[in-house]
Amino acid sequence: MYIGFARFSIFLMFLFSWTSFTTTEAYDALDPNGNITIKWDIMSWTPDGYVAVVTIFNFQQYRHIQSPGWQLGWAWRKKEVIWSMVGGQATEQGDCSKFKGNIPHCCKRTPTVVDLLPGTPYNQQISNCCRGGVISSWAQDPATAISSFQISVGQSGTTNKTVRAPRNVTLKAPGPGYTCGPAKNVVPSKFISTDKRRKTQALMTWNITCTYSQFLARKTPTCCVSLSSFYNETIVPCPTCSCGCQNKSQAGTCVDQKIASVVPPSIGKNNLEPLLQCTQHMCPIRVHWHVKTNYKEYWRVKVAITNFNYNMNYTQWNLVAQHPNFDNLTQLFSFNYKPLNPYADINDTAMLWGIKFYNDMLSQAGPLGNVQSELLFRKNPSKFTFDKGWAFPRRIYFNGDNCVMPPPDSYPWLPNATPNLATSPFIVLLITFLSALILM
Repeated sequence: MYIGFARFSIFLMFLFSWTSFTTTEAYDALDPNGNITIKWDIMSWTPDGYVAVVTIFNFQQYRHIQSPGWQLGWAWRKKEVIWSMVGGQATEQGDCSKFKGNIPHCCKRTPTVVDLLPGTPYNQQISNCCRGGVISSWAQDPATAISSFQISVGQSGTTNKTVRAPRNVTLKAPGPGYTCGPAKNVVPSKFISTDKRRKTQALMTWNITCTYSQFLARKTPTCCVSLSSFYNETIVPCPTCSCGCQNKSQAGTCVDQKIASVVPPSIGKNNLEPLLQCTQHMCPIRVHWHVKTNYKEYWRVKVAITNFNYNMNYTQWNLVAQHPNFDNLTQLFSFNYKPLNPYADINDTAMLWGIKFYNDMLSQAGPLGNVQSELLFRKNPSKFTFDKGWAFPRRIYFNGDNCVMPPPDSYPWLPNATPNLATSPFIVLLITFLSALILM
């Protein structure tokens, strides 16, 4: 009997680890080629070093870098210093006491660089700089999905044979989540003049590729999904503790809605540490998908995004939804739309974002902390059904983070459908194992 109980315990541990496992990989099935590529182009040699243009390309379709912007760091391989910068600045100068006369911009062995703010004097700017570190996603606005700065590096005796790429490159955007690989020597970049009549090229180019992992960015999710429909009175809420649970023993972990009026506004100064409204899901963002209306040839969905974070205004927010009927999306109200087709002919994923100067900023928690839209789909008779939760999304991302969905067996069912008696695979396996154990 003891041996049987021990086997049962091991079996339970295996099932628990299987059902609760969270991947740490950076691969994203909806954006398989998404990454941030940093190009380090050496443009000219100087008597003691070189001048380089460093460019950050955000090749991610829907994950952008919002305020307070990116921070790029690295470690020098030798005793390099930064003599000067244009379009960016090092956050610390470091110890430059050994220099007489001209003082370098930064003497730290591990510098951290940030973008300059809008309104920077023209003589301190270069192309694609000075947006406060904010970089758009590639699908949302390719023209602003790039950020650059120029750097003058000094190291006695540096030549094209002795120059070394920086190592241990780190990218915060603005928090953790990105892992950067080593710098690789690639074919020098080529540049076209403004009049498009001359082509020049860098002397040397290094590429650094950075990929994102939601698990590395934070321990808990950042958004959840709730569901409802016209054919069922049930409103399926976000799963309890989707993004963590209230710590009732510690004051200040969240703010009750009744006293929310006394919360001091952040006035555009985003804080990476959230101050949340107390909810059963404890997520900064909730996305609600409501199946609103059924017509003869069409059906309508209302999508509402609510901000429960008092410390964050989400600028240039975006939503990615996956549903098989996006191949027949007919009309969209008050949101921008772009189909995402990472797998050629499969058109089941849509990217939605706000209209500039209208609803492209999702305000902090409060009366104005929500945006909404309606989507009109044409029915495909061979696929369309309201049965078994077909009308609800397969997955939803907000600002590139995967949102917690309710369990499928809790979705609103049709009134004439069989009551929800579905059993999870875990319970089926557990009952099967117990039955075998009893017969032993």
